[in-house]
Amino acid sequence: MTVVKRSAGLVVMRQFDGQWHCLVLRAYRNWDFPKGQPNPGEEPLQAALREAREETGLSELDLPWGGDYRETEPYSKGKVARLYLALSSHGDVSLPVSAELGRPEHHEFRWVPLDRAQELLPPRFWPTLRWAQDIVGTASV
Repeated sequence: MTVVKRSAGLVVMRQFDGQWHCLVLRAYRNWDFPKGQPNPGEEPLQAALREAREETGLSELDLPWGGDYRETEPYSKGKVARLYLALSSHGDVSLPVSAELGRPEHHEFRWVPLDRAQELLPPRFWPTLRWAQDIVGTASV
Protein backbone atom coordinates (compact mmCIF):
# COMPACT_ATOMS: atom_id res chain seq x y z
CA MET A 1 0.00 0.00 0.00
CA THR A 2 1.35 3.40 -1.02
CA VAL A 3 1.20 6.18 1.56
CA VAL A 4 0.13 9.44 -0.04
CA LYS A 5 1.90 12.54 1.22
CA ARG A 6 -0.68 15.31 1.31
CA SER A 7 -0.32 19.05 1.52
CA ALA A 8 -3.00 21.68 1.96
CA GLY A 9 -3.01 25.13 0.46
CA LEU A 10 -4.96 28.07 -0.89
CA VAL A 11 -5.61 29.70 -4.20
CA VAL A 12 -5.72 33.22 -2.78
CA MET A 13 -7.82 35.59 -4.89
CA ARG A 14 -8.00 39.38 -5.01
CA GLN A 15 -9.55 41.80 -7.47
CA PHE A 16 -7.48 44.55 -9.08
CA ASP A 17 -9.29 46.93 -11.44
CA GLY A 18 -12.25 44.55 -11.63
CA GLN A 19 -10.14 41.57 -12.69
CA TRP A 20 -9.46 38.49 -10.55
CA HIS A 21 -5.83 37.75 -9.68
CA CYS A 22 -4.37 34.83 -7.78
CA LEU A 23 -1.33 34.91 -5.54
CA VAL A 24 1.60 32.77 -6.66
CA LEU A 25 4.92 32.24 -4.89
CA ARG A 26 8.30 31.42 -6.37
CA ALA A 27 10.97 29.23 -4.74
CA TYR A 28 14.01 29.06 -7.01
CA ARG A 29 12.53 28.44 -10.50
CA ASN A 30 9.27 26.90 -9.29
CA TRP A 31 5.97 28.77 -8.98
CA ASP A 32 3.41 27.46 -6.52
CA PHE A 33 0.50 28.37 -4.27
CA PRO A 34 0.95 28.83 -0.52
CA LYS A 35 0.72 25.30 0.87
CA GLY A 36 2.32 22.78 3.17
CA GLN A 37 1.81 19.67 5.23
CA PRO A 38 -0.79 19.60 8.01
CA ASN A 39 0.51 19.22 11.53
CA PRO A 40 -0.61 16.07 13.40
CA GLY A 41 -4.32 16.38 14.18
CA GLU A 42 -4.74 19.52 12.06
CA GLU A 43 -7.60 19.62 9.56
CA PRO A 44 -6.53 20.33 5.96
CA LEU A 45 -8.40 23.65 5.74
CA GLN A 46 -6.82 24.88 8.98
CA ALA A 47 -3.42 23.79 7.67
CA ALA A 48 -4.05 25.68 4.42
CA LEU A 49 -4.92 28.89 6.29
CA ARG A 50 -1.90 28.49 8.61
CA GLU A 51 0.47 27.85 5.71
CA ALA A 52 -0.82 30.90 3.83
CA ARG A 53 -0.29 33.06 6.94
CA GLU A 54 3.22 31.65 7.50
CA GLU A 55 4.29 31.97 3.86
CA THR A 56 2.63 35.27 2.90
CA GLY A 57 1.84 37.17 6.09
CA LEU A 58 -1.84 37.31 5.07
CA SER A 59 -3.96 36.53 8.12
CA GLU A 60 -7.36 37.92 7.19
CA LEU A 61 -8.56 35.52 4.53
CA ASP A 62 -12.21 34.77 3.85
CA LEU A 63 -13.86 31.71 2.34
CA PRO A 64 -16.90 33.21 0.55
CA TRP A 65 -17.01 30.26 -1.86
CA GLY A 66 -17.21 27.70 0.95
CA GLY A 67 -14.95 24.82 1.90
CA ASP A 68 -14.91 23.07 -1.47
CA TYR A 69 -11.48 22.06 -2.76
CA ARG A 70 -9.63 20.44 -5.61
CA GLU A 71 -6.71 18.04 -5.40
CA THR A 72 -3.81 17.76 -7.81
CA GLU A 73 -2.84 14.58 -9.53
CA PRO A 74 0.01 12.87 -7.67
CA TYR A 75 3.41 14.46 -8.38
CA SER A 76 6.96 14.33 -7.02
CA LYS A 77 7.00 10.83 -5.48
CA GLY A 78 3.23 10.65 -4.97
CA LYS A 79 2.47 13.97 -3.27
CA VAL A 80 -1.07 15.33 -3.60
CA ALA A 81 -1.96 18.98 -2.92
CA ARG A 82 -5.46 19.88 -1.70
CA LEU A 83 -6.30 23.48 -2.60
CA TYR A 84 -9.12 25.65 -1.29
CA LEU A 85 -10.26 28.98 -2.72
CA ALA A 86 -9.83 32.03 -0.45
CA LEU A 87 -10.41 35.75 -0.77
CA SER A 88 -7.90 38.35 0.36
CA SER A 89 -9.69 41.70 0.40
CA HIS A 90 -6.81 43.64 1.93
CA GLY A 91 -3.43 43.33 3.52
CA ASP A 92 0.09 43.39 2.16
CA VAL A 93 1.87 40.22 1.15
CA SER A 94 5.21 39.64 2.81
CA LEU A 95 7.65 36.78 2.67
CA PRO A 96 8.38 36.14 6.38
CA VAL A 97 11.52 34.37 7.51
CA SER A 98 10.88 30.69 8.22
CA ALA A 99 12.16 29.69 11.67
CA GLU A 100 13.15 26.29 10.28
CA LEU A 101 15.05 27.66 7.27
CA GLY A 102 16.38 30.91 8.70
CA ARG A 103 15.23 32.66 5.49
CA PRO A 104 11.95 33.16 3.66
CA GLU A 105 10.58 29.98 2.11
CA HIS A 106 9.96 31.82 -1.18
CA HIS A 107 11.97 34.30 -3.24
CA GLU A 108 9.16 36.25 -4.89
CA PHE A 109 5.40 36.68 -5.01
CA ARG A 110 3.08 37.96 -7.72
CA TRP A 111 -0.61 38.71 -8.05
CA VAL A 112 -1.25 37.20 -11.47
CA PRO A 113 -4.43 37.60 -13.52
CA LEU A 114 -6.28 34.32 -13.07
CA ASP A 115 -6.46 33.75 -16.82
CA ARG A 116 -2.64 34.14 -17.10
CA ALA A 117 -1.52 32.06 -14.08
CA GLN A 118 -1.13 28.96 -16.25
CA GLU A 119 1.90 30.65 -17.84
CA LEU A 120 3.80 30.39 -14.52
CA LEU A 121 2.31 27.39 -12.72
CA PRO A 122 3.09 23.76 -13.59
CA PRO A 123 0.45 21.68 -15.41
CA ARG A 124 -0.61 19.83 -12.22
CA PHE A 125 -2.32 23.09 -11.14
CA TRP A 126 -4.13 23.83 -14.40
CA PRO A 127 -7.34 21.94 -13.51
CA THR A 128 -7.42 23.85 -10.20
CA LEU A 129 -7.03 27.14 -12.07
CA ARG A 130 -9.95 26.25 -14.36
CA TRP A 131 -12.05 25.35 -11.29
CA ALA A 132 -11.17 28.66 -9.61
CA GLN A 133 -12.04 30.56 -12.77
CA ASP A 134 -15.42 28.77 -12.95
CA ILE A 135 -16.12 29.60 -9.30
CA VAL A 136 -15.24 33.30 -9.31
CA GLY A 137 -16.38 33.93 -12.87
CA THR A 138 -17.15 37.60 -13.11
CA ALA A 139 -18.46 37.81 -9.53
CA SER A 140 -17.56 40.82 -7.44
CA VAL A 141 -17.14 40.23 -3.74
